[in-house]
Amino acid sequence: MKIEQIYTGCLAQGAYYIESNGEVAIIDPLREIKPYLKKAEENKAQIKYVLETHFHADFVSGHIDLANATGAKIVFGPNAAPSFEAYIAQDGEELSVGRITIKVLHTPGHTMESTTYLLKDENGKDVAIFTGDTLFIGDVGRPDLAAKSDLTKEQLAGHLYDSLRNKIMPLADDVVVYPAHGAGSACGKNMSKETWDTLGNQKQTNYALRSDMSKEEFISEVTDGLLPPPNYFPFNVQLNKEGYNSFDAVLNQGLQALSPEAFEAAANETGALVLDTRKAQDFAKGFIPNSIFIGIDGGFAPWAGALIPDITQPILFIADEGREEEVVTRLARVGFDHTLGYLKGGLGAWKATGKEVDSIESIPAQELAARFEQDNSIQIIDVRKPGEFQAEHLESASNKPLDFLNQHLPELPKEETMYIHCAGGYRSMIAASILKARGFDKLVDVQGGYKAISETDLPRTSFVCPSTLK
Repeated sequence: MKIEQIYTGCLAQGAYYIESNGEVAIIDPLREIKPYLKKAEENKAQIKYVLETHFHADFVSGHIDLANATGAKIVFGPNAAPSFEAYIAQDGEELSVGRITIKVLHTPGHTMESTTYLLKDENGKDVAIFTGDTLFIGDVGRPDLAAKSDLTKEQLAGHLYDSLRNKIMPLADDVVVYPAHGAGSACGKNMSKETWDTLGNQKQTNYALRSDMSKEEFISEVTDGLLPPPNYFPFNVQLNKEGYNSFDAVLNQGLQALSPEAFEAAANETGALVLDTRKAQDFAKGFIPNSIFIGIDGGFAPWAGALIPDITQPILFIADEGREEEVVTRLARVGFDHTLGYLKGGLGAWKATGKEVDSIESIPAQELAARFEQDNSIQIIDVRKPGEFQAEHLESASNKPLDFLNQHLPELPKEETMYIHCAGGYRSMIAASILKARGFDKLVDVQGGYKAISETDLPRTSFVCPSTLK
């Protein structure tokens, strides 16, 4: 028996390759299926099942392409109603893969079709559970993503409580927990950076698995502090439930190399978003006017999903040479299938034709401190998340989280210079590019973000939790 976790850091997502006696089950595969096909071919094995724990919201799964390429059966748990051919397994049903068995445990709560797969070895011993978004390491799945008018997040949380207590916690402590996500995913609140653990250890350390926790306490704690989910989540659910374009077709279209003239014409004719994926400081020094920066070396796909409101939006992009396929792939992972091509030769080719280039001033934190000393009324915009801001921030800064920047545009002063920072310099450049495209011209990015700022003598403060006040 072979169990392999295939972890993708930019999405904080874990897919799983399970093999026994020449047969394979893949759990929660990513959009690009070649790695799974290659692994099975190298092992002279046949992919028999593609198991989905639920209709994912944060990425587009490769289940359809993988089934089409291999003849494998797509499996969902109870309550799933996909628009394509799939096997809907019953609670408690067992599926054979070589000499091992995978038992279906219906665990509603994160969504109503959410299912955990319990792996038993050839002797029938429970070995591992693949929990999807039902149970994470240190956390559980958020219960608001499937909330409808007739099903509140509190009701879903109640289902989740029952699923954990009745289906998962009775299992042996040595059973290994393999979740669909780790720290960095928006599918939970406080996930661990660890990507697997024993169930026994989770019973001791995961707040949601406390043995003395009442259902009411669970509902209160699990629903407390939930931030609004990213805008693209419902669209990804729809694609995973109803189907999508072949990834190969998306890749072929997105990898069209366009001359500067063709690139500009395509942008004008289609209304495409021009997305610049280079490094932040390279972007600051020069970029195509009205283009938006989201660097490939960062949380690229989740930020694209959060900030580009329409997944059908045509996209043209600029990338460092050799990284074009990576850009198209990572966009497709979150449902952006309409990339039309990239700028051949990059910004250098654009400049060589004499076309217009814009820029954004970017300064080190020490320079911000010097300017603040001369004028302590300068506008400082902190685009980190509210929790980061509350932990510690500059006294004079106002918090406008990048996730919701478009909602804050009316509050921002176009006539005054704004100094923008985040934690490390990635999000601030995204924010600056969005503001620049919206007609804000007096912008200064702070390099290195709050990490660098904290090393200066700029006055800082933090919020104090009211429960600690005397």
